[in-house]
Amino acid sequence: MRFLVGYTATQAGADALALGARFAQAPGAELDIVLVLHAGERATLTPADPGYDNFLHGLAEEWFVAALALVPAGISAHTHIEYADSFTQGLLVAAERLQADVVVVGAASHGLLGRFAIGSVAGGLLHSSKVPVALAPEGTRLLGPSEPISRITCAVGTKVGAAGVLTAGIRLALTVDAPLRLVSLVAIDRPGDSAGATQLAAVHAQEVLDYATEHLIDGVDVTASVASGRSIEHAVRGLHWERAELCIVGSSRLAQPHRIFLGSIAAKMLRELPVPLLVVPRDFTVTVGE
Repeated sequence: MRFLVGYTATQAGADALALGARFAQAPGAELDIVLVLHAGERATLTPADPGYDNFLHGLAEEWFVAALALVPAGISAHTHIEYADSFTQGLLVAAERLQADVVVVGAASHGLLGRFAIGSVAGGLLHSSKVPVALAPEGTRLLGPSEPISRITCAVGTKVGAAGVLTAGIRLALTVDAPLRLVSLVAIDRPGDSAGATQLAAVHAQEVLDYATEHLIDGVDVTASVASGRSIEHAVRGLHWERAELCIVGSSRLAQPHRIFLGSIAAKMLRELPVPLLVVPRDFTVTVGE
């Protein structure tokens, strides 16, 4: 698998790099650290001297040296400079060129510790990427890049596209050798706290558990549970989250085929989710790790 980190010499960049390195501990994984430099016309105040390009390139190399120093030994890491008119565009081009399986970015700088704030780069990726996008909340770097992913939680509802999310969760759990927790969102999909909705959620949880059990190899643990509450935020708060866990959700039905579009449920989950989130494209058929 190839994990592409959208890197900047900021705390958000360090958060993304830490999460990317945790992914890349998987056997055979590759870590691509991408720095995007502006390729458009310079402002009139920017020096036109060719030496400025050399200075900028040298500065980028210094940033790469600092980034590689944060990557644990044993991880295969590569650095890339991508020239584009925007950071988002550069990451999309690099992801296609490098055939990345996952793009990893950090939260905006104004996010609360352990929580998300969607900036322009993450926002652009979450409405256009063809590959899964992982978001590292503020403070991910404090956990460290050597901490392995302890559990994969796959939020699976009953709407169209749930099968792709489940497949991504299974494959990623196998890749990083982590237990898989399947959370049924039926109670959330259907507003209200009726006994019928709760029963439907339990039945759905058992169905996805049976499916996952059939497709997992021996040695990978899988469990299922129901997330319920007065609101999506309340349901997320009611779940236990391990500090090195990862949550996976699907895209909205409004997304273009095979592209990401952050839906309302995922957006509300972000308000309370204390762990990194991975969003998979609509009609996700190319499995993570394939």
